[in-house]
Amino acid sequence: MTGVLLELDLTRGVVETPPASPLAAFRARHLPTLRELVSALRKGSRDDSVVGLVAHLGGQGLSLAQVQDLREAVTEFRTSGKPAVVWTESFGEVGGGTVPYYLATAFDEIWLQPSGELGITGVSVQATFIRGALDKAGVIPQFGKRREYKTAVDTFTEREMTGPAREMASRLAESAYEQIVEGIAVRRGLEPARVRELVDSAPLSAESGREAGLVDQLGYRSDVYDALRKQQEFEPLLAERYVRRGPRTLQDVRDNLPWPQKPVVAVIRISGGITVGRNSGGGPLGGPGSGSDTIGAALRAVAEDEKVKAVVLRVDSPGGSYVASDAIRHEVLRLRATGRPVIASMGSVAASGGYFVAMPADVVVAQPGTITGSIGVLSGKGVVRDALGRIGISQQAVSEGENARMYSAQEEFSPEQWERLEETLDRIYADFVAKAAQDRGLPEAELEALARGRVWTGADAHAHKLVDELGGFEHALRLACNRAGLDRDHITVATAPHRSLLDRLRPPTTTEDLAATAKSAFSADGLTAAVYTALGLPPSGALTMPLTWRIS
Repeated sequence: MTGVLLELDLTRGVVETPPASPLAAFRARHLPTLRELVSALRKGSRDDSVVGLVAHLGGQGLSLAQVQDLREAVTEFRTSGKPAVVWTESFGEVGGGTVPYYLATAFDEIWLQPSGELGITGVSVQATFIRGALDKAGVIPQFGKRREYKTAVDTFTEREMTGPAREMASRLAESAYEQIVEGIAVRRGLEPARVRELVDSAPLSAESGREAGLVDQLGYRSDVYDALRKQQEFEPLLAERYVRRGPRTLQDVRDNLPWPQKPVVAVIRISGGITVGRNSGGGPLGGPGSGSDTIGAALRAVAEDEKVKAVVLRVDSPGGSYVASDAIRHEVLRLRATGRPVIASMGSVAASGGYFVAMPADVVVAQPGTITGSIGVLSGKGVVRDALGRIGISQQAVSEGENARMYSAQEEFSPEQWERLEETLDRIYADFVAKAAQDRGLPEAELEALARGRVWTGADAHAHKLVDELGGFEHALRLACNRAGLDRDHITVATAPHRSLLDRLRPPTTTEDLAATAKSAFSADGLTAAVYTALGLPPSGALTMPLTWRIS
């Protein structure tokens, strides 16, 4: 009997959540989700018709946390005894191959094209500063922050890293590098010191990589598949297609019968910017956005559904609105009060507002490479009056009230308005710190020392008790099952909110119906707002992490 060879094509990239806007969803229609790939490997490890796994690396970069999720899934697949092979043309032609190679070491065998190289040159944390461009454009940045590590503001107010920003970036790079070196050393049977030596001597040729024990075989794609066919005949099938197809065996049919109904573990996703109102696509071509109305409605719905025995809150968000984040946190606490376990699972990023909504869960789970923390606040504006004037655009307004134009992008803050802004920042920061201390069970003074707007890797956040356990979505799902007294292999995992096509076509009858519908991704708030966004100024929301941090 010809078996199935699962294929992971990671050259296209992986999405955390399918885009909400129709155009973005159409463009991403052939991209697998991270959860699909992890589920496929878990299912394939137990399916006798699956004979092995082959992965192709290259192209679109995955985040460190995504790589760690996939490493865990590949490791579980390998326990079945089935071969797991990875191949690539090159681990970065001009560097940038460290994180992909870290993923490759989870497989039994690594193949590299003879003309390729090992660009395992290390880890870099990059930040972007646009103050010089704003000055040239005539934009006046006016921002306040709490505290010194809240570097999203620095992007617009500084020309280079401040001392605290450099300190934070250095530790982010150091922590990520420690994780990668340890992972490579364990899987390749090398001492960590030797791994560091090889990284410092990279990029390496394919042959040098093989001689150093970093690569098992040199060959092309056809060589990889020929070698696998010598072991067993197979039909290749993309992992996401495998997990999406219907049941094939009688046992599969029995497992998918509606009766007796399996207990449900609900998964609620908070992805992209956190805003007040309904979920949106974040823009005509942009990624997802999470509205407090939609997420709140989902949390209330599962709280009232007796079939739901536990909830996993999957967070992949840099934050956004303070009041929206606080509204979601309140609903998480109400759900916990029903006695159902709530487990927060952090994706690539769960920082600032993303941390705010995760911190009240029973257990907070993050990958070692997750970007999290950023317990801090920012607010302000960029004054674009002079910039618009240079191209012949002007605005006039008539208003009543001393502060009616306080947040206008046409005027600087007055001294009195700046004082009010500072008071607002103090109030929000104090509330964030107090609630984080309460949720994490830490003295407020201890929590404040870990806050100050600082971003942490998941590994460091775990060491400082900002995170409870290290692991991916599957680990969080198992925790939810254990706490609810469920068997992981006999549950239904359901995404909330979920609306069928028929539900979407029906007119809403209550505000909860409205909350569950996604709003249009298209919006316009006037010419100034459009130019303001085009100039790269930050999105609205006091709880936003430094969006320009990138580990590569």
